This record gives sequence, structure tokens and C-alpha cells, in this order.
Amino acid sequence: MDIRPFIDSTYLKTASQAVLDENQNQLVVETFIREAIEERFKLIMIRPEMVAIAKKMITESESNLQIGTVIDFPQGQSSIEEKLREAIQAIADGADELDFVCNYEAFKNGNVDLVKEEILRGTQLALDNNKIIKWIIEVAALGDKQIIQLSALIKNVVMANFKESDYAAVFVKSSTGFYQTSNNEPNGATIPSVIMMIENASPLSVKAAGGVRTYEDAVEMIKLGVKRIGTSAAKAIVNGENNKNEY
Repeated sequence: MDIRPFIDSTYLKTASQAVLDENQNQLVVETFIREAIEERFKLIMIRPEMVAIAKKMITESESNLQIGTVIDFPQGQSSIEEKLREAIQAIADGADELDFVCNYEAFKNGNVDLVKEEILRGTQLALDNNKIIKWIIEVAALGDKQIIQLSALIKNVVMANFKESDYAAVFVKSSTGFYQTSNNEPNGATIPSVIMMIENASPLSVKAAGGVRTYEDAVEMIKLGVKRIGTSAAKAIVNGENNKNEY
């Protein structure tokens, strides 16, 4: 199976997280972008401040590589207005896809109306600009019941407010890859969490991010029904090599 159409090659570390200076970290990002162009991946997923750089490189290479970026990453607790401002800037810089971190803490605390509003307004902004949007729910921070409820909430907001033809542009995504778990528990996509997402987000698509470490893992996720996979070891996974990266 050719899994390239499902792969979002991902690098989301800040310089401090990578223990590099800013110039060194930018070089790493540029390496990821160049690799994604050469490997003909579907998309490169990078931080908002790197989008303009990616756009320039892709244009110069005459590549069809798409650019994805994250919004309110990784905590997801900024105001709706702050999220929208960040998204508008990312669109101006050339982003094709916007992965918003859902305010899952607000959801856990019972502030469902706030979550509904950010889903509605964020999705509206993306669709108005012909962009794909993915809502990151951070499965490692949620119990099974919460995964089910939040996936269903996103689906219900989209189905109540947008046309059926819009559904393909809206995803529910598992993880940021930066959530700190205890006892070395998984902080990314797992088979059980992905099954719950697929069952409760449909007809929206699901993106599995984090935890997909081998070609076999990727194929298993695709067979479950996942439409996109986020990984920082895209080339290794596609080529059947061992992935030593955390994400």
C-alpha cells in the first residue's frame, strides 16, 4: 500500500524544545520541508512562524506540497479571538490547512458552550477561506467517555451549521504530541482512541497523530478508517524503517 497520500510530515518543536538556537531550528524545519518536497508527501505540518518560509521554498520548487500549521498550540486555552487572529495570519502567510487545538480543558470543566462557539467560528473561518480544518482533542488528556463526547460534539456542531459538501474539509485529530502523561502512557493516537473517534465523529474524517511508529502501524490505522496520519518520521515510516522519534 502506498501510504504517502495519508502522511502529514510533521515538525512542531520550538528551538528551546529541540535544544537548538533559532537559526539551527529553522535549518531543521527547512530540511523537513525539502524532504517532504522530494518524497512527494501530501503535506508538511509546521509551526505558524515557519509557514512563510515553507511557502517560499515550495513555490521555488514548483511543488504541490501543501502546508499545514497548528493554532493555539499545544495548550488550546487561548480565547476564541486569539485563535482566530493566529489562524488569519497563518492563512495570509500561505497555510492550506489549520489544526486548531480544541479547548479540551474547557470541555472537561463543563464549558461546552465555549467549545461549541470556537468550533463554529474556527470552522467558519477555515471554510470561508477554502482551507481544511482539523480539531485536535488531545485524547491522552481525556477519558473514553470524554473522547466519545467531544468527537460527537464537533460532529454535531459541523452538521448543524454547515453543508454536507463541507464535511470533507473538517477533521477530528487525536493529539498534539506534546501532552505530558504519567507512567509513560501513550500521549498520541492509540487503536482504542482512534476507533472511538471514528465511530463518533463520522461523517467527519479522523487524523491519527503521534504513536504511529512503523509502516505496519500506519496501514493498521488506515484500515480502521483514518484519513490522515501525522508523524515526525514520515520518510522512515513510508520506507518501512524503524521510527526512533517520539512523534
